[in-house]
Amino acid sequence: MSGFESGIARRHFLETCGVGVGRIALASLLSAGGMSAAPALASSQSPQGPHFPPKAKRVIYLFMAGAPSQLELFDSKPKLAELEGKPIPPSVVKGQRYAFIQPDAAVLAPQFPFARYGESGIELSDQLPHLAKVVDNISVVKSVHTDLFNHSPAQLFVNTGFGVPGRPSMGSWLSYGLGNEANDLPTFVVLESGGNLSGGSGMWSAGFLPSKHQGVPFRGQGDPILHVSNPPGLTRQMQRESLDVIRNLNQQQQERVGDPEIATRISAYEMAFRMQMRAPELMDYSQETAETLAAYGAQPDDPKKAFSNNCLLARRLAERGVRFIQVYHAGWDHHSNVKGGVAGQAAITDQACAALISDLKERGMLEDTLIVWGGEFGRTPMVEASAALGRSQGRDHHPQAFTMWFAGGGIQPGVSYGQTDELGFHVIENPVHVHDVQATILHCLGIDHTRLTYSYQGLNFRLTGVEEHHPVQSILS
Repeated sequence: MSGFESGIARRHFLETCGVGVGRIALASLLSAGGMSAAPALASSQSPQGPHFPPKAKRVIYLFMAGAPSQLELFDSKPKLAELEGKPIPPSVVKGQRYAFIQPDAAVLAPQFPFARYGESGIELSDQLPHLAKVVDNISVVKSVHTDLFNHSPAQLFVNTGFGVPGRPSMGSWLSYGLGNEANDLPTFVVLESGGNLSGGSGMWSAGFLPSKHQGVPFRGQGDPILHVSNPPGLTRQMQRESLDVIRNLNQQQQERVGDPEIATRISAYEMAFRMQMRAPELMDYSQETAETLAAYGAQPDDPKKAFSNNCLLARRLAERGVRFIQVYHAGWDHHSNVKGGVAGQAAITDQACAALISDLKERGMLEDTLIVWGGEFGRTPMVEASAALGRSQGRDHHPQAFTMWFAGGGIQPGVSYGQTDELGFHVIENPVHVHDVQATILHCLGIDHTRLTYSYQGLNFRLTGVEEHHPVQSILS
């Protein structure tokens, strides 16, 4: 054999034996130190399981993108009506930054009346008549605050724990930590309505986690994913045989290079094949009663009812074992006409949110399904008005205080937690950081947020960052 042929043969052996020069060298170094070489695929590729018994098995996160005004919905502040038109006191706004207004802008009164509802006496505005009927099932947290005051970074922060793209989203962390309950549907499903999202697809990205943990966007009509149905002439048996060939080729390549993304690709093909059987049944709303459709305000063939349809689809996904269902609804960014904007969005969302609570409760699913409602930050007590931008009677971004509510698995119902000052500006009692919210969600699913970590480029990352944060114990059951 020539030297050239000999070199090719040696190189071919080192490539195809599944070891390679680098791994041989590493194994030699580890053996010299009395250690054994680690396997090519670390155990972190497999679900870790809960750290303690969970109260919730799954999450439906109703993300209200654009930042709903807490002052028009949840946080009643009569003092603002007394001060309307006057500059907010300098001592209150000292050192604050805003996206569009000056800190000394005039106060804007709340635009809707409030009342107390249910046995819990939780205060809500008159724009939430449906939520008022189920208010004793929820916990309202009025003292949430965040670090960011522009939409894209703030939306990413709530969803991924970091203000720029590239980190794993909450659903991806849960997929990595707990795995899937459904064999024929993804672990993490994304539903959208209301328009574009400032944070974009980075909000359901797997980041540096294996891409099998990525959120999968579903459509609310027809096939949940485009091209999930076979084209004419391709039978299921033909497709199965084709996938078997592709799987075998991919497995051979994985054995050669040890790339976990190849395993993800194999898994994705197989999941798509199984979904072809599940998808028609999932989207068949004829199984739902007329009463259920009416309760949600759902009309599966009407795009104008997208949010209501998505809430109903979220329940159907939950009962079929999907771990994390993210329901995004855009349209809450009311820099002008906050009264009309909030009224319009509440009319779109209130009924379906309340119906989701009632429906899950009637089916015995609320006790192990966590529902989360909220946006990326709040709105200012001061008015936004700009002739140049055509804005009046609006509210600017307000990261210092906003409201979220929680219901279901792991949550104590009928609780109002946290308090802001008389102007609704600063949190004065029981502050809750966004990372505390994330820690609370993980806790309900049996996860200690400090122990759900992933090693990447020599660092251990977690959803809740490196600073000290805690679940909100006062709303936990």
